[in-house]
Amino acid sequence: MAGEQYLDTGWFGMLVTLLLAVFILVNIRRAKGGKDLFIRRIAGLNAIDEAIGRATEMGRPVLMVPGLSDTVNAIAVQAINIFAYVSRIAARFANPILICCYNAAVYTLAQEVIRDVYQQEGLADRYDQDSVRFVSDRQFAFAAGVSGLILREQTAATFFMGEFYAESLIFAETANSIGSIQVASSTEATQTPFFIAACDYVLIGDEFYAASAYLTRQPVLVGSLIGQDWGKMMIMVLLTLGTIVNSFTLTREVTSEKVDGVFNTIPARKAKLDDSPFNQLIKPSKPKIIVERPIDPTKAAPAAGGGN
Repeated sequence: MAGEQYLDTGWFGMLVTLLLAVFILVNIRRAKGGKDLFIRRIAGLNAIDEAIGRATEMGRPVLMVPGLSDTVNAIAVQAINIFAYVSRIAARFANPILICCYNAAVYTLAQEVIRDVYQQEGLADRYDQDSVRFVSDRQFAFAAGVSGLILREQTAATFFMGEFYAESLIFAETANSIGSIQVASSTEATQTPFFIAACDYVLIGDEFYAASAYLTRQPVLVGSLIGQDWGKMMIMVLLTLGTIVNSFTLTREVTSEKVDGVFNTIPARKAKLDDSPFNQLIKPSKPKIIVERPIDPTKAAPAAGGGN
């Protein structure tokens, strides 16, 4: 039976998954109950107001690029959520914005989101349809188009969030050459060092995904973020415990071995990692699968004594 592995140790994985769900739900309830949950300071997000204020004082636009996602995925949506907050602050100060899109679907989504932001602020008359632009769906044509826009408009603040590749340093160096404040984040680990070298603030790793919760402080988002952190701490504890148990196991000899969920006595030998109780806990036994082949009645049994 395929379910035999869960009668062995497969329940452990289900228990961990259940605990992660409980952590998230408990913290969402805490956040909705008015509990002030702590989220550590993220310098790059704190700099948003400073960057927009500087652009307003200089009378120059704010430019945003939601990465080079080929479709409307979680990364593109997260980038647009951040830009919605940026646009909301810029709208209050009547500061012009520019959003450059690489994908047509992302362009359509960004246009609708930014329009809604202006309407929610009661500033629908200030919304410029040309502020959200589809530049190109070719990587370096897009890079050239955005760089040219940065130089022509002399943007005072630039935000690069999402999936970036070889064009990341082109954007960063172009904006840096005109003294623009830059806040950037790339989900591609190979491009993060280039942003760190050329930008003022960089969101690294989970900071990008935590941005919506950090900026909006919505209970569901904040509670989910804290719950995930609890889950990470639980996994760290399990890894530490597993390391200790495995290290202790390797220092002794074993006289039994687990086969198909049953411990059999064997001659004493040096322990292996598979003998560790922790390893056995996270690796359920695989049940034996016996395949019975039907006998074909059309094939006669050979005669006794053989033949010529």
